[in-house]
Amino acid sequence: MLKVMESAVKNIKEYLKKNDINSAVRVIMQSSCSGTSLGLGLDDKKDSDKVFEEDGVTFLVDNGMFATTGAIKIDYIKPSGCGCGGDSGSGGFLVSSENKLGSGGSCSTGSCSSGSCGC
Repeated sequence: MLKVMESAVKNIKEYLKKNDINSAVRVIMQSSCSGTSLGLGLDDKKDSDKVFEEDGVTFLVDNGMFATTGAIKIDYIKPSGCGCGGDSGSGGFLVSSENKLGSGGSCSTGSCSSGSCGC
């Protein structure tokens, strides 16, 4: 199951329109020194994809990925004001899963509360 919050759909539609992009949005699994997380990318449909439509936006998720993630939720969060999200005037997408994904080591000890984001 994929649940896309209204604020996420709105911001994705604005991004696609602003950049004149006509593409599906893929939920991807990515690994880094901070562990495994979910993200978004632009891609074409593949035979192994489950396709979801939300208010004119097509979302793709590899069918096999659900075995690892369980239900997936896409939300849009407003900036916290600490600058971790880059431009303090923008927010970001939060892609979360029902199941805990693999964790990894940490390549940064900074945090927003300490004033050094390390993002």
